[in-house]
Amino acid sequence: MSADEVQRVIQGALPDAEVTLEDLAGDGDHYRAHVVSRAFAGKSRVQQHQLVYAAFGERMGTELHALALTTAAPAE
Repeated sequence: MSADEVQRVIQGALPDAEVTLEDLAGDGDHYRAHVVSRAFAGKSRVQQHQLVYAAFGERMGTELHALALTTAAPAE
């Protein structure tokens, strides 16, 4: 899965998301993402990560092997 596609999937679920991606292995299969979205406001880190991972559905673990996440709500 390309970095552009990873970003599209995340922004499809969280349209306001600011996504910063790093390809960790150069193989298009292992990424680190920092995602900032208003949808994360008031949610725990676990809930924030669940929102992102849910966007990938069954693709997580198949088309995309690993996604290390950091998430945050925008600063007010």
